[in-house]
Amino acid sequence: MTKTLRENLRSLPAPAWILFGGTFVNRFGSFVMPFLVLYLTRSGYSIAQAGLGVGAYGAGHVIASALGGHLADRIGRRHTIALSMFASAAAMLALSQARTFPSILILTCLAGAATELYRPASHALLVDIVGPQQSIFAFGMYRFTVNLAFAAGPATAGFLADRSFLYLFVGDAVTSVIYGVIALVALPHGLRSDMKNERIGEAVRVASRNSAFVFLLLATFCVTMVDFQLGSTFALHVKSVGLPSRAYGFLVSENGLLIILFELMITVFVQRFRPQPVIALGYLFTGFGFALTGLARTMPALAATVVVWTIGEMLSSPMVVAYVGQIAPEQYRGRYMGLLTIMWSFGMVAGAPLGTFLFARNAMLLWSGCGLMGIIAAALLVTMSRQRTV
Repeated sequence: MTKTLRENLRSLPAPAWILFGGTFVNRFGSFVMPFLVLYLTRSGYSIAQAGLGVGAYGAGHVIASALGGHLADRIGRRHTIALSMFASAAAMLALSQARTFPSILILTCLAGAATELYRPASHALLVDIVGPQQSIFAFGMYRFTVNLAFAAGPATAGFLADRSFLYLFVGDAVTSVIYGVIALVALPHGLRSDMKNERIGEAVRVASRNSAFVFLLLATFCVTMVDFQLGSTFALHVKSVGLPSRAYGFLVSENGLLIILFELMITVFVQRFRPQPVIALGYLFTGFGFALTGLARTMPALAATVVVWTIGEMLSSPMVVAYVGQIAPEQYRGRYMGLLTIMWSFGMVAGAPLGTFLFARNAMLLWSGCGLMGIIAAALLVTMSRQRTV
């Protein structure tokens, strides 16, 4: 396995490594979103209002997903990434100065749109660079980079937040600008589609006729509602059992550390299998892991639940994005990635407010619901495996 891993690493072209480097800088500095709920509650807002804040970010995510996929195919991947990074920096600095709840919601939505605009372009660019056949390992490496940054980022942010939340906003903005410069100077343009004679909504019509892709989107929506408890109710649960902000930061970093240590090896192993069953198993582990959170009230127990849902993430995440890249027609690749990201966005919009609503009333119902969402997602994917994929 070591030899296979080494060969996979050596086969990645130089532009892929530049993309990984820029992504590392940006994700390390993603300080604000993981601590948004804690920032709002510490500022005097209720748990429900904090959930609305996360939902506003998710609404911006939805806008970014649709617009980002379109821009990735229209103006090119590189320009879309740079636009996203510079706009994100401006939005984060503006959000740091917001003092009323309506202005916070508006600026959080704008920050979500700007910050996440790059995502479909980044995913499409990676497939452009390495090709569909190498994309599973390439996305495993992409996630390795993200989580290498994420292992250090939240822990750093936790210490900063204990001193001043303003440091989170400034750090987030600075790292976004750095990635924007890297994109303009060093990244290739990537593919651009000739959309002059294309009917409005053509990519959506093409995608909607692929029943397997539709099932994948529905399953992804279900499990993303669970995933986004990490930045909302999971943080509140850690606080409710009497642990400090830095404990939450370390638990989030544990997720990244596990991925750094094990995901590439897992990806090398599972890429030999059909994607649908692997994704289904991963989604099931994710739901089960978060369901166990309700039973965990000590740091070791919480750390154990992180292991379970991280296994699910390591199984499913590289495979999902690579699978979409493989089945998407080349001229629609950016918009297919956009549709996948839209499902993540809808999961954020629904998951955080619904999660905080349930947490404030019956936390065990929330964690049981996470398990149920994992089962539903896995069932959809098992059904998908029997459907036409191209």
